Amino acid sequence: MAPRLDFSDWWGNKEGTPVVVKMENPSYSVVDINGPDSAFRAVEKSRGKNAKQVTWVLLLKANRAVGCVAWLATVFWALLGTIKKRLIFRQGVAVATEKLGKGKLVLQIIRVFLAASLAILAFEVVAYLKGWRYFESANLHIPRTLDLQGWLHVVYVAWLTFRVDYIAPLIEALSQFCVVLFLIQSVDRLILCLGCFWIKYKKIKPRIEGDPFKSDDVEASGYEYPMVLVQIPMCNEREVYEQSITAVCQMDWPKDRILIQVLDDSNDESIQWLIKAEVAKWNQKGINIIYRHRLIRTGYKAGNLKSAMGCDYVKDYEFVAIFDADFQPNPDFLKLTVPHFKGNPELGLVQARWVFVNKDENLLTRLQNVNLCFHFEVEQQVNGTFLNFFGFNGTAGVWRIKALEESGGWLERTTVEDMDIAVRAHLNGWKFIFLNDVKVLCEVPESYEAYRKQQHRWHSGPMQLFRLCLPAIIASKIAFWKKANLIFLFFLLRKLILPFYSFTLFCIILPLTMFVPEAELPMWVICYVPVVMSFLNILPAPKSFPFIVPYLLFENTMSVTKFNAMVSGLFQLGSSYEWVVTKKAGRSSESDLLAAAERDSKTMNQPQICRGASETELELLNQLQEQKEATPTPVKKVNKIYRKELALAFLLLTASVRSLLSAQGVHFYFLLFQGLTFLVVGLDLIGEQIS
Repeated sequence: MAPRLDFSDWWGNKEGTPVVVKMENPSYSVVDINGPDSAFRAVEKSRGKNAKQVTWVLLLKANRAVGCVAWLATVFWALLGTIKKRLIFRQGVAVATEKLGKGKLVLQIIRVFLAASLAILAFEVVAYLKGWRYFESANLHIPRTLDLQGWLHVVYVAWLTFRVDYIAPLIEALSQFCVVLFLIQSVDRLILCLGCFWIKYKKIKPRIEGDPFKSDDVEASGYEYPMVLVQIPMCNEREVYEQSITAVCQMDWPKDRILIQVLDDSNDESIQWLIKAEVAKWNQKGINIIYRHRLIRTGYKAGNLKSAMGCDYVKDYEFVAIFDADFQPNPDFLKLTVPHFKGNPELGLVQARWVFVNKDENLLTRLQNVNLCFHFEVEQQVNGTFLNFFGFNGTAGVWRIKALEESGGWLERTTVEDMDIAVRAHLNGWKFIFLNDVKVLCEVPESYEAYRKQQHRWHSGPMQLFRLCLPAIIASKIAFWKKANLIFLFFLLRKLILPFYSFTLFCIILPLTMFVPEAELPMWVICYVPVVMSFLNILPAPKSFPFIVPYLLFENTMSVTKFNAMVSGLFQLGSSYEWVVTKKAGRSSESDLLAAAERDSKTMNQPQICRGASETELELLNQLQEQKEATPTPVKKVNKIYRKELALAFLLLTASVRSLLSAQGVHFYFLLFQGLTFLVVGLDLIGEQIS
């Protein structure tokens, strides 16, 4: 029966009102049209898909899944091959010597923990297979004497009782102490990030007022530039000496108002001749540059700078700029930094930011870039803005010479002479500013061995300095809150507590809690808070967000070296005085390469004329140039095996297997990936090339 359509109500209504179709047959639907365009709405994409299209979509997703699994299998197979090659057959590797502090003692302790964990794991597996699953819950149930089944069961129950009564309370107390330190350090990081956001929001930064070089004397005409001394300390820097000297010699400053000192501590005569040739070349071009070499290298970098500041002509200069051998300042560096001293007699230091020419070289350099970007963008900038104090970075900074002299000059008592002079200048009332927008190119270590030695020096030196400076800080006349900031924040929290809790909590306590579940760490300590802190640390380097998980795992891995260095410096062990020059690769930026190519083309098209040079000097320059062009025999890279990292890798992997017995999924994945990270670092794979 056909439906009856009633149009009487619709006929009297205005255009655009709803239309109701009434149907007597219940097999028909009621259609409500709310407007003229309702009938022409787009059809959902899910409609109209036939079986063939669905099949193709499923095939594409399956292809992606298979590709991901294949990639993971390839990586895992390559890791197994590397383990077989480097760890079992020892092909192309050498065992790293444990000279950094009590490295051997730490290694022996880790080995004891590893042996104990393997024995306990074997015992737990046997108990699991026999059905003695008392460890599946933190509320341990000790069976009664009547329920015991044989001597093995008796031993197992005795172990459970001993674990609950003696081991669990100690681990729980230590873990709670480390968690408190962890939260305090997290709050400090959060406050620093909020301070950085406030600086960005308010656009706070040091500014130069007026024309700083215009003479104040009405009768005088033109501009007046202060006398600036530039120092380039170096030691056996074959790869980078040329680019640093070239960059400094090209700085835009009146030639009669600047003197460049190349402070060479090299003990390799061939490198000495190469540096002399570079200095002679720029001297011929009219640059006021001199070469200094010490026969006895005492005091390392501090002794080198102290010796250079003792020259008679230094009294004619007002400021000194310092650049390490791998630093390449822009031509306008002095014009962007020196003007801040004018009209600010209390200012002692102007520090510029580092940027890294090789930050994308491999995974290790990418992770270092994350750490250092946070250090400069957040720590240095916030402390410089609100406290007028931060640790001098040892390079890419300009000092007022008067501030150096009144603070006691360079001292050779530690391996962190830059932090030493900064603390003493702060105690004498001098202020510092940090220029985040003035950037100087430099390098980060590309190999784990170089990075490890650098981090040992950077973390042992501050603890050594803390012991020496604590009486002076307490007796100083600065404000109480400044003393508290120096002692509790600058030294204890950021130099001592951070490596202590990171190593103890994530490398020792966490794997132990897998064997002592009564002292289990809460989930927010293992997962949530570390991820949030890593997210905050990575904010200044937004392009590194894909590396947030490797960054978190690698920081925990480096806590072993940092903890060892901290103990070495705090108790003044032998290796705390050890200075190892960080190996450089001599990387150049793209603009530097283009400029070098342009200079080479001009040199080929135009004959060079050395004015004021005798024939003997020209012959010497030619000999030096020939020696410079002689390419040294390439040395095949030898990978190192780091035993502490490998021992911790096996300890964490053992703990991850134990977590499977108690079905702790998050703990398993964290321990697994942390153990694999230790394994990669221990096999010296972290510095391999990546695309």
